[in-house]
Amino acid sequence: MTDKMMRRAARRAVVGVLLAWASPAFGQYGAHEGEWRFYAGDGGHTQYTALSQIDAENVSQLEVAWRWTAENSSSRPFFNFEATPVMAGGVLYTTTGASEVAAIDAATGETIWLFTPPPKPGSEDDPGRHPQGSGRGVAYWTDGDQERVFHNVSDGRLLALDTKTGRPVVGFGEGGYVDLSQDIDKPGAQVRCISTPIVSNDVVVAQVVPTGDSGYEATPGHIRGYDARTGERLWIFHVVPQGDDFGVDTWDNQSWRYTGHAGVWTQLTVDEELGYVYLPTEIATNDWYGGHRPGDNLFAESLVCLDITTGERVWHYQLIHHGVWDYDNPAPPTLVDVVHDGRRVKAVAMVTKQGHTYVFDREDGTPLWPIIEMPVPQSDVPGEKTSLTQPMPSRPAPFEPQGFSVDNLIDFTPELRAEAMEIAAGYRMGPLYSPPSLIDDPDGTQGRLVLPGWGGGASWPGAGVDVESGVLFVPSLTVPIVVALGAGDPGGSNPDYIRVGPIYPPGPRGLPLVKPPWGRITAIDLNTGEHLWMTPLGGAPREIREHPDLQGLGLDFSRMGQNGRPGALVTKTLLFLGEGGGVRGGVASRYGAGGPIFRAYDKQTGDVVAEITLPANPTGSPMSYMLGGKQYISVAAATQETPAEIIALALP
Repeated sequence: MTDKMMRRAARRAVVGVLLAWASPAFGQYGAHEGEWRFYAGDGGHTQYTALSQIDAENVSQLEVAWRWTAENSSSRPFFNFEATPVMAGGVLYTTTGASEVAAIDAATGETIWLFTPPPKPGSEDDPGRHPQGSGRGVAYWTDGDQERVFHNVSDGRLLALDTKTGRPVVGFGEGGYVDLSQDIDKPGAQVRCISTPIVSNDVVVAQVVPTGDSGYEATPGHIRGYDARTGERLWIFHVVPQGDDFGVDTWDNQSWRYTGHAGVWTQLTVDEELGYVYLPTEIATNDWYGGHRPGDNLFAESLVCLDITTGERVWHYQLIHHGVWDYDNPAPPTLVDVVHDGRRVKAVAMVTKQGHTYVFDREDGTPLWPIIEMPVPQSDVPGEKTSLTQPMPSRPAPFEPQGFSVDNLIDFTPELRAEAMEIAAGYRMGPLYSPPSLIDDPDGTQGRLVLPGWGGGASWPGAGVDVESGVLFVPSLTVPIVVALGAGDPGGSNPDYIRVGPIYPPGPRGLPLVKPPWGRITAIDLNTGEHLWMTPLGGAPREIREHPDLQGLGLDFSRMGQNGRPGALVTKTLLFLGEGGGVRGGVASRYGAGGPIFRAYDKQTGDVVAEITLPANPTGSPMSYMLGGKQYISVAAATQETPAEIIALALP
């Protein structure tokens, strides 16, 4: 046994003796003492608060306490406003959607300060030009003396702001900034940021999305840890192994030398007690064809656990080998303690685009239930060599339909069913992990129908969990796509094959190709792996309800679901979700198709307890806090027609 393993075993033994589970540790078991100091309430991304002032008896009385308009800072519409504020000391800190940072009085909604990052030196790229870039929020940090928020600016800089002044911290990096395109172990790297960093144990962990690459050579999305006080780089983890790194042998033909991405574009998760950070990584370059990167391609599409102080890999599990489906891990993993086989286990649950929930012991990566390497169909695209098997969890069951067959097709009427079958016959179908096919395949098909598509099941808000019961609540989407490959264009992109043609398949008479529900919420008991209930996420979009071919059929439009991307808020007594901002294509024709509805659900049954109408569509994940004896629920909202804002609800 190595020294590190001995230390870990000793720590586990001590924790096992001391834990009477009387007082949960801050940062792991939901938001702490009425505040909301992390993007998802705590470092474990539980999206849980023990606050209970708002309950099933009074939730219908919620009213708007205040509104804060993000467009106070810009004339640009932020219709994809995905921010979730953090709250500490009576102040909300948030991004605007255009890489600005604001401090807001949590009781009144009044702006305390607003900071607009100037363009990066030597660049004409104004971060405010990217309203759909870095707008999901900030990370909060204090050592009891200093107090800062950290922000991943959309142009690829890590920014530290003093919470009292709203100005950059002079002693952090260069004038408050660290350029994330530097010290990434890749000369000439071009990167941007989408999601928030995370900070724990005085280490800021930052993630980037490589840009500026048009071929199979690209910048890897290596993960780095920085000193929260100085901005000094403490460590780097190569998501695409380099040189003699562990995992380099999974990149045949030395493809690790030029392949990029494989980083994290969503949120990160930390266990503050263990000192671990969990990385839900994305696919490697490119999304649909892997002929230029033969092998399994570690650490792409994996869950990786690192020591947050050193960046050393503790454990990993690759969820997809040699991906060609754009099944990035879309959401942060969720930490929760469960009772498994009669013992208390520190677990981590990872929900995925393909509808799986992978559950591990978060200390050592042992799966709680067997994960089986199952044979999958193989590619016949020239140059492609897909993996013979893919890892399938034996439990929990998938929370989304997987694979595409005629059973998935819309069937409101025999005529619509026949038309749907005729459309589907023009494409290949098959089980989950059936590979992409050619748009001009000799068999006459025009690509592969894939379900779930790249935008769902689970999406970037991830899941919420009741930390007391261990029940996971997973919002998801049911939207198919077409993956068709055509020859690459040497003048614009050098891969042998690239995705071509429309990404969303047409449906009969403008309707969806697949039957509802098109959005759903699934409750999963992580102690047993059993599904407790599933309920549609709202009713059908307006264009479905008003469709002339569906009138007079007696359809229950209220149970068809929206294909939005809602975030969950779990409280002591209730589950809250909006209908989300929608998805381009599929059921929704544009962002904001879900409607301005915010719902409270019974956690035991999935029944709707209350519907609250908001001034605009909820687009971010909600959060909750207590201030002045009053519980607030806050959520970002926007449409293409209305200004982006943060709306705070409270009891009268």
